Amino acid sequence: MTPFVTFEGKRALITSGTRGAGAATVRLFEELGARVLTTARTRPPEMPEAQFVAADLTRAEGCAHVVEAVRERLGGVDVVVHMLGGSSAPAGGYRALDDGEWRKEIDLNLMPAVRLDRALLPGMEEQGSGVVIHVTSIQSQLPLPEATTAYAAAKAALSTYSKSLSKQVSPKGVRVARVSPGWIETESAVDLAKRLAAEHGVDVAQGKQMIMDSLGGVPIGRPSKPEEIANLIAFIASDRAGTITGTEYVIDGGTVPTA
Repeated sequence: MTPFVTFEGKRALITSGTRGAGAATVRLFEELGARVLTTARTRPPEMPEAQFVAADLTRAEGCAHVVEAVRERLGGVDVVVHMLGGSSAPAGGYRALDDGEWRKEIDLNLMPAVRLDRALLPGMEEQGSGVVIHVTSIQSQLPLPEATTAYAAAKAALSTYSKSLSKQVSPKGVRVARVSPGWIETESAVDLAKRLAAEHGVDVAQGKQMIMDSLGGVPIGRPSKPEEIANLIAFIASDRAGTITGTEYVIDGGTVPTA
């Protein structure tokens, strides 16, 4: 029986694939038959060297190094999944964000996708097929003013860029879509829940609830699992989703309200 989704014969680049939803996406694409290359600053011991390229994607040189590895090891690419993102900005709202903090958020959450797409999309256009998925965030719609202003703005820029890109390359056979997660139960998210629990003298479950409350509530009552994010990405990237392009898919347990 033919599997519902398969990536047999496909070549995939998945950025930030060593932890959390990125690692789950790498595992799933491999299970479905793809040849996968992933990247981060440091290779974890359990990851095969042949699958990994060490690079700092916040720098143009790092992006160029990854592009070279894609061409040498994969001979091109059929699917690019931009998982990279995050924030190191201090709390304190707009007053805490100097030019340096703004630049760091943009360099992490926007520019790696721009640079990698610019280098790899011409090959997709030439072959007449390909999929690019940009992982954004519900913070672009629901920013937390004290903590995520710059991150949310950078992710909003990524979303707008993604939409514009889709309009340009979709007529050439290349689909571009966005996946917008809410809170994901990654290792770092659990660590945050544990810290909050310790600070407030409650258990970890209550620590998780505090995070959900800070987001305005998660109606489903729990964060998304990394594997659930990976499942959505895989479907959108697959041939089953052949007419999906230019759109954004929110996976947040119902956090974002509708008007």
